[in-house]
Amino acid sequence: MTDSLIDVAGIGNAIVDILARTDDGFLDRHGLDKGSMRLIDEDQAHALYGEMGPAVEISGGSAANTIAGIASFGGSAAFIGKVRDDQLGEVFAHDIRSLGVAFDTAPAVAGPSTARCMVLVTPDGERTLNTYLGASVGLGPEDVNADLIAGARVTYLEGYLWDPAAAKEAFVKAARLAHGADRIVALTLSDAFCVDRHRAEFRQLVASEVDLLFANESEITSLYQVTDFDAALQAVRHDCNLAVLTRSEKGCVIVGGAEVHVVDAHQVDQVVDSTGAGDLFAAGFLYGLTRDRPLVDCGRLGALAAAEVISHIGARPQVALDALARENGLL
Repeated sequence: MTDSLIDVAGIGNAIVDILARTDDGFLDRHGLDKGSMRLIDEDQAHALYGEMGPAVEISGGSAANTIAGIASFGGSAAFIGKVRDDQLGEVFAHDIRSLGVAFDTAPAVAGPSTARCMVLVTPDGERTLNTYLGASVGLGPEDVNADLIAGARVTYLEGYLWDPAAAKEAFVKAARLAHGADRIVALTLSDAFCVDRHRAEFRQLVASEVDLLFANESEITSLYQVTDFDAALQAVRHDCNLAVLTRSEKGCVIVGGAEVHVVDAHQVDQVVDSTGAGDLFAAGFLYGLTRDRPLVDCGRLGALAAAEVISHIGARPQVALDALARENGLL
């Protein structure tokens, strides 16, 4: 895999994350379940923003976080996602491009405003997400750049974006373009509730279009409607070439055909904010994969990136991941 133009092209929701520290009392007053993710409308987004404390705004979204992590490792990456031609759309575009990521999706000139996610972080490191999807759900097959996908070693798809019909068409188009160019298609299941909504479609997608699946323990057991992790592991190994199953502090299990590898989590002194842990794990794994590293090394790179991002507020690394990997003997 050395003749393509970039390492990874990600497709997902283009969201501006608005992060603020809060306490349990604030969650209680607003009827928010700690650790949950709820979808809100634009009026709710404005109201909640007005009552939040000091906040930091940064380009976000699951796949965009992964792409940012790949850039931090020194990889080449591009992102496809929809924003509106408004202030937050400019924030998203400027921020992700400043990382060295190619972002050329044309903004919407009408319709809903740019998506945003209010991330409320309590002292125990849990994050409670309130997401207005806005313009991001307007992504369609016309936004998929055929040359970009054909020139990417890996096309990485975000499960959160599977809800809108046009986005599904974009995913299938991208997957078929990637396979037509003999490239890898990766999917992250994103969230167990997302899996619950689209289980049958995800099962079909995994079996027919996906080469590499990322899922955590709750997502993979939901996908196969089993309560036992080992049963889910045995099921997924028959559906795609490679599955990477994360288990928080238990590390991850990598399943590729007859191969099964268990990789420990990278230790951290304190979990400050778990936002983006899975996204950055995928970044490290994909970076290693596009460098033809052994699967265990890919898992260790993922664990390192996840450990860095949970040690501080926010879903993006605060240090250069390539330097961190060298310090830990992984590069």
